[in-house]
Amino acid sequence: MTFPERFSNLPEYAFPRLRRLLDAYAPGGDVVHMTIGEPRHPFPDWMAGIIAENVAGFGKYPPNDGTGALLDAIGSWLKRRFGISADPDRQVMALNGSREGLFNAALALCPETVRGARPAVLMPNPFYQVYAVAALAAGAEPVFVPARSETGFLPDYASLDAALLDRVAIAYLCSPSNPQGAVASRDYWAELIGLAEKHDFRIFADECYSEIWRDAAPASALQVAEEIGADPERVVIFHSLSKRSNMPGLRSGFVAGGPQGVGRIRQLRAYSGAPLPLPIQAASAALWSDEAHVDASRALYQKKYALADEIFAGVPGYRGPAGGFFLWLPVPDGEAAALKLWTETGVRVLPGAFLARDVGGSNPGKGYVRVAMVAPDDETRHGLTQIRDSLYN
Repeated sequence: MTFPERFSNLPEYAFPRLRRLLDAYAPGGDVVHMTIGEPRHPFPDWMAGIIAENVAGFGKYPPNDGTGALLDAIGSWLKRRFGISADPDRQVMALNGSREGLFNAALALCPETVRGARPAVLMPNPFYQVYAVAALAAGAEPVFVPARSETGFLPDYASLDAALLDRVAIAYLCSPSNPQGAVASRDYWAELIGLAEKHDFRIFADECYSEIWRDAAPASALQVAEEIGADPERVVIFHSLSKRSNMPGLRSGFVAGGPQGVGRIRQLRAYSGAPLPLPIQAASAALWSDEAHVDASRALYQKKYALADEIFAGVPGYRGPAGGFFLWLPVPDGEAAALKLWTETGVRVLPGAFLARDVGGSNPGKGYVRVAMVAPDDETRHGLTQIRDSLYN
């Protein structure tokens, strides 16, 4: 029996690698999990009532693209939050979380060839692993572009060779970024959109952390595209209620972009996707319509930013995130640091190299560990203090 060769060189997923690294050793203290970005702030208590009121909807096939109420709620949120004028009937589609869209959009929108050559898909390095798998599934070449401190932890796509840029089909970018917490400015987005216009590729903007920020609300790539009058098909954005509303188990998000691109994504999903159950769509519409719970959760994260700044004050190379809920902490070697921390304290973190790809003998995540600040304040303070005392004293 044979298998597809395009997936034969996929690296092992980060968390099985972590278990293999750590689980042969006993923890050095009470276990504190700071590896997975699973939000643990409370979600609105009124959610249960909405699902219960709509429970009969589990007995019906839901609309594939989203109910009118859900799409209208998303469209209203895009207008309220970013000033984006997206037609809910033509430019928005509901998703089972943003990961579904980030993968399937590549299948729907990546051409078989670009200027007669194999298409390239750009992505930051480190990166969310679905980007690379989506590129391979679409028959494209994943191109890993380092996102280091020297470039503000965002990839410098403009520095790539023009011949490579001329065969790019898609460029992924996450802002605020996972794992570094860097936020793309309006100027960054405008320059990237200009590069996409020049070389004729699409931008897939992973904005699932957009509502978790320190000082200023991040801009959306689609917002900047509208502001500068770019081709509306140039940018596709992806959002989720997992981080915004602390409901990762709801598996609810959306994709928005130009009507032609969204139409193609909708067409593919009609054959291959699984629409959200009607009670989940009703709950999602209510969540997109409410900002109070988002503001409350953001305030909790902002307290954690201040806590991290306090605990890691004076640590060489420490840089507090501008958004998201991860710390990207510098260490001599991420795997050695994660193992040391586990065996000395019981705190569990993720080596940065597990989120990146070796390119030219270099891995831009090697000298870091990723720390998820999703637990309650006391647990977060304890874990961060243990990290400081074990790795930096």
